[in-house]
Amino acid sequence: MTDLPTPPEIRKAKKAELVAWAESLGLNAEGKVDELRARLLEHVASAAKAPKAEKKAPKPQPAKVEPPPPAEVVEEEAEGEAEEEAKEEAEVEEKEEKKPKGKEKEEREHTPKLKPQLTPEIRALLRLRRQVANRRPTFRRQEWFTHAGLGQMWRKPQGQHSKLRRHLGYRPNVVSIGYRGPKAVRGLHPSGFREVLVHRVRDLDAIDPKLEAARIAGTVGGRRRTEIESAADEKGIRVLNRREEE
Repeated sequence: MTDLPTPPEIRKAKKAELVAWAESLGLNAEGKVDELRARLLEHVASAAKAPKAEKKAPKPQPAKVEPPPPAEVVEEEAEGEAEEEAKEEAEVEEKEEKKPKGKEKEEREHTPKLKPQLTPEIRALLRLRRQVANRRPTFRRQEWFTHAGLGQMWRKPQGQHSKLRRHLGYRPNVVSIGYRGPKAVRGLHPSGFREVLVHRVRDLDAIDPKLEAARIAGTVGGRRRTEIESAADEKGIRVLNRREEE
């Protein structure tokens, strides 16, 4: 069966093409061009109105049911899974054994640090001291930028012709009384405790846990330090330089 020409093609075609289409479609090929075009257009319109044959959908094929595997195969698979689980458990146990016991950290509950019992006036002065410290400039010794060996730690300028000692405006700031904080809280720990240096366990007896805290001296050994820390915990005294637990 030949393909039917479209109406636009029929309208643009010449007589020779119209005659060839009419002969191929079994139509009368005689007449003028207008007659041939009308004949072909009528045939194409009638063919388009004809109902198209519905395509038959393929019948669904029944799904193939595979037979169940034999009992021997099922047993082999179960044994393989059991062996894999046993290997994984053995690997986990080996990793746990290889871990160093000294580095295991026990999970402990967080205990808040002890705080002093301060009056509202002392708390306000501590707040004021922090504000003064934040705006206090950095003091460096004279000519600290010329010789690296001098360092930056403050030294009072004492030269006869020292411009820094004479407080000339183009020189850096000089330590003076105006930069100090409130006298009532001078020397207190940032937490508000007054520090007491401790060398032995009996030095804790003279400490007031409400206002004072212990600072263990640097010359104290590890065994005595542990004794001081445990005794301070029993008496409710805060140790400012407590050794971190490993």
